[in-house]
Order: sequence, then C-alpha cells, then structure tokens
Amino acid sequence: MLRFRGVILAALFMLPAVVVRISGMNSDPLVSLAVFGSAVVASSFLLAWAAEAAQMDISGGLAIAVLAFIAVLPEYAVDLYFAYTAGSDPTYTAYAAANMTGSNRLLMGLGWPVVVLLGLMVARRQGNPMKALPLETGTRVELGFLLIAGIIAFMAPATAVISMPLAIVLLAWFGYYLYRVTRQEVEQPHLIGTAAVIGALAPRARRIMVTSMFLAAAVVILLCAKPFADSLVQSGHELRIDEFLLVQWLAPLASEAPEFIVAIIFALRGNAQDGIATLISSKVNQWTLLVGSIPIAYWVGGGGAAGIPLDSRQVEEMLLTATQTLMGVAILLALRFPRWGAWALLALFAVQFAVTGTSGRLTLCVIYAVIALVMFVINRRHILPTLRAPFVGVDDDELEPA
Repeated sequence: MLRFRGVILAALFMLPAVVVRISGMNSDPLVSLAVFGSAVVASSFLLAWAAEAAQMDISGGLAIAVLAFIAVLPEYAVDLYFAYTAGSDPTYTAYAAANMTGSNRLLMGLGWPVVVLLGLMVARRQGNPMKALPLETGTRVELGFLLIAGIIAFMAPATAVISMPLAIVLLAWFGYYLYRVTRQEVEQPHLIGTAAVIGALAPRARRIMVTSMFLAAAVVILLCAKPFADSLVQSGHELRIDEFLLVQWLAPLASEAPEFIVAIIFALRGNAQDGIATLISSKVNQWTLLVGSIPIAYWVGGGGAAGIPLDSRQVEEMLLTATQTLMGVAILLALRFPRWGAWALLALFAVQFAVTGTSGRLTLCVIYAVIALVMFVINRRHILPTLRAPFVGVDDDELEPA
C-alpha cells in the first residue's frame, strides 16, 4: 500500500469536498476555497498519474494528445463554468477571460522558463554546460500549430470579442492537431514517481486502476468546479482582494500544479526536453481548445451566439497573452531554448504584477512584440519550415537543432 501513498493521499484530500458538496453544507468562502481547491489539486494529480500510466496500454500520437487533454481537465472545467455562467450573469464574463489568459501566461511565463533553467543547471552539474536547451526535431510541429493559432487569436483583442467563428476555427485547428499527431512516431513513455508504480502493475490491474482513477477524478472535478470557482470570487470580496486576480492566477496554478511538478521532475532528472515538450503541447491545447470552447460554453449558458464580449481590461489581457505567445514561439524557432530567453520570459511574467495599469500592460505588449520581431528576423530561415510543419511534418536532416 505504501507504493500507492500518492493515490491514497490524493483521495484523502478529495473526500472532504465530496462530502461537503453532496451534503449541501454551507461554509465560509475561505473554508470552501481550501476544501474545494484542495480537491481540484488532488484530482489534477490523479488525472496526471493516470494519463501517464495509460500510455503503457494506449499507443499512438492521438492517444497521447487526448491523454494530455484529460490531464488538464480541471483547468477547463473551471474556466468553462465561468463562461457558462457568464451567459446568464454578465459579471462572470471577465472571469472567464481572466482564467483563460492567466492559465496561458502562467504556462509560458513560469512553466517553460523554470523547466529550461533547471534543465540547464542539471546539465552543467553533469559536466555538460550549455547556453541553450536543444529541442527535439518533432517539436517544430507543435511550434507550427502554436504559431498559427497565436496569429489567429489576435482576432479576439482586435474585435473585442471571442467570436463564434473564431471558436470554430480554433476548434477545427485543434482537431487537425489531433489528426497530425497520430502521424508522428511515439516513443515509449518515461514514467516517474506514482505513475511509474502504476505502470509497473500487471496489465489487467493497471487498466482497472487507471480507469478507476480517471472516473474518480472526473466525478470530483464535476462536483467541485462550480463551488471552487464561486468560492474564489467570494473569497476575493471577503478578503478585499481583487477577485479578478484570484481567478486569473490561483485557479490555474491549482489545476496546473501536477503538470508543472512532473515537468520539473523530468528536468531535475536530466530530461528537460521531455518536460518542455509536454508544456509546449499543453500550450497548444490551451490556445486552441480552451479559447475555442469559451464562446460555446457562453452560448450554451444563455449568452449570445455572436461570442463572449471582452471589456477594455480583457482586450489588454488577450493582447498581452497573444504577444507573449509570439515571443515564446519566436525564441524557439531554431529548436533551441536559450538561457536568456527563459530569463526574459520569466522576468516579463514577474513584471506584470508590478505594472497593473493599462499603460503598463500595453508597454509589456510592445516589449513582447519587439522581442518577437527581433527573433523572427534572427530565425527567419526557420519561419517557413515551422509554418509548413503542421501540414507536411519535419525533415530531420534539414531541421536538426544546431
């Protein structure tokens, strides 16, 4: 049983939330935030472990992409609840966009740099000092999908609405992404920690356990998404903290913690390439499927079919997220993640908490855009191969990292 202590611990954190939700007990918003937030984090870990272990039985790129999506379901559940509720309660409209932009910027501004910097540190300690982390050639496919999605997503801040046509385009692009990854060669998964323990089970026992973990986590997420989201807003009111900030940063941090931890563990074990590849794939998911799903959830919840409107603050947040995405992709076009690029993404992510006004956010957008433009010029010979990669794949000889 000690081998499965991670699963047992996750179940213990999930249980109080289930009891409170089913019993209908009312509690202080801060208590609810702790109870349901803990359950969301625990469910995220359970999903992440199950998705990793499932790779032992489900082969193919499509399966890997679907499992990656399942692992981030908590983030999607919370954000889509905000979007659905916004359909009947306009005060929730800003929260839907805030949660989405926060999760995207958190992933690229914090997740990517930390994994790369740790990977370079480990390499140096192993006697292999590097100024940049080389990426696998196949990563160019994900970068191509992300670059095109990032360009398309500029339509949202340009029109002040995440429109239904934009949603359809992004969802179709995600569907094509799933199709393309089925064409890629898939390597044997490198499991660590609890996922490795589950993966080592006999096939029948492993499948039963993985299925049970998926189901249990899914049920808890469905039960907790609404009270967790509502408690974020109510806690902000009670603590006199901008609830927008709690929705934008605390919720994504809670739901993406397992993914960050797994990627960090990969980096600490000298396999930062796998860690950053996972986070790049997650960014593609968020910038296509998540953004594209928001207007649909808004429409189902009673909102207009034209899409979910963005106020001036959300336009700035979307623009900031889009320019950050362009900068991140531009830096990686040569299939190398330089140390300076990691520090730049991390520093600009940190600075946004100090510059909170419109002028500050627009200044950051300009900085992201200028760095992106410079890197596009420097890496100009890699732009067309990257744009072409989602459609024709990559040439190992032509695109091998320098």
